[in-house]
Amino acid sequence: MIKTIDLEKGAYEFDAKMPLRQAIPLGLQHVFAMFVGNLTPLLIITSACGLAGGEFADLQVSLLQNAMFVAGVVTLVQLFSIGPVGGQVPIIMGTSSGFLGVFNSVAASMGGGVLAYGAIMGASILGGLFETVLGFFLKPLRKFFPSVVTGTVVLSIGLSLISVGVNSFGGGNAAKDFGSMENLLLAVFVLVVILFFKHWTKGFLSSSAILIGIVAGYIAAFIMGFVLPTTGVTADGVEFTKAWVLNWDKVAQASWFAIPKLVPVKIVFDMRAILPVLIMFIVTAVETVGDISGVMEGGMGREATDKELSGGVICDGLGSSFAACFGVLPNTSFSQNVGLVAMTKVVNRGALATGAIFLILCGLIPKLGALVSIMPQAVLGGAAVMMFSSIVVSGIQLITKEKMTPRTLTIVSVALGVGYGMGANASILAKTPQLFQLVCGESGIVPAAFVAIVLNVLLPKDAE
Repeated sequence: MIKTIDLEKGAYEFDAKMPLRQAIPLGLQHVFAMFVGNLTPLLIITSACGLAGGEFADLQVSLLQNAMFVAGVVTLVQLFSIGPVGGQVPIIMGTSSGFLGVFNSVAASMGGGVLAYGAIMGASILGGLFETVLGFFLKPLRKFFPSVVTGTVVLSIGLSLISVGVNSFGGGNAAKDFGSMENLLLAVFVLVVILFFKHWTKGFLSSSAILIGIVAGYIAAFIMGFVLPTTGVTADGVEFTKAWVLNWDKVAQASWFAIPKLVPVKIVFDMRAILPVLIMFIVTAVETVGDISGVMEGGMGREATDKELSGGVICDGLGSSFAACFGVLPNTSFSQNVGLVAMTKVVNRGALATGAIFLILCGLIPKLGALVSIMPQAVLGGAAVMMFSSIVVSGIQLITKEKMTPRTLTIVSVALGVGYGMGANASILAKTPQLFQLVCGESGIVPAAFVAIVLNVLLPKDAE
């Protein structure tokens, strides 16, 4: 039976009822953690397909709007479930960046354009349905995912995201003033604010530390615009706007209300896109198992059940097919938010649901989404470096949940040393088949997961 519990306890219980004044800020900090990451993959792939700017400017804006709407809807399904769809786990869903390598290759091989983007959507629809089938058969496959394997996957996810967080800490790789003192000081300021409210306050303020830090970063960036130069000049003499400057024009130009458009591009089914994308959906299923295992271990202090894992993977698959119908890249569990849950321990479903509703509103009110999307990368980086490292800690907790044995040490060592190391240094795969490069060369997560699974099957079990 659901009952109202004070924040000290209710925020850390999945089914506890919380008043909106407490749930909304806790949900918003999840949105802030993933908002930029939810939109960035679309910006990259639309650019690769030549659909950015010019005659396609309206299409790109429509796709970004759809990405926010879809993420909110799929998150609600994951939180509350519809039949077998949804694991009822504290996970935020969003546009996956894991497919970027494959999609970039598809765009190049098909010559870009609307045709290539339509083929990506067609492959995503079929791939999502394929992952859904895998989700239904996950229980008999669960034996291949003991804590040492899922822990290694979670650890790999965290390790792969640390560099992403550090890049944001410096202002973002694309910034002309990347690594400038202004960016670093802004990120450090956000981190210090988070640490202060996390460890020197209690209750609501402590649980909302991420949101408070990001809001403080916004205010700091606004003040910096009045006291520091907002433009600079590159070594080539080209003037640029500094990365921490808030782009209010983007907010002013966004409309107040718009309905997301279903099937904004023509769906195309092409084997050049379908085959590599299907393989990536297997990888995504493994990552989702790792994310759910990480969030349950890091946020709720227990292992995920078969039903939670199965429902989560099914939602991941159907959510990706649903997303493709709106012209959006596959949706999956967001590792950024796994780190946030692991750090704050806030797993309340109502709080996360308010974040999902806010995403839906962003999809209906583009101006609201624009307000969040102008967040300086350094502000996000100040929070991300801590959140992403928390995923690493969750992976270590999963691995060490059982007694460390020579067998366990071998699995983790080889998976990280050979698997993660090989994937994180993709140049070593330059002479391997292209399909192998696409699957294993974008991050260390895939090869680390593969090596851990294989070693877990082949190595003899420890004596009792």
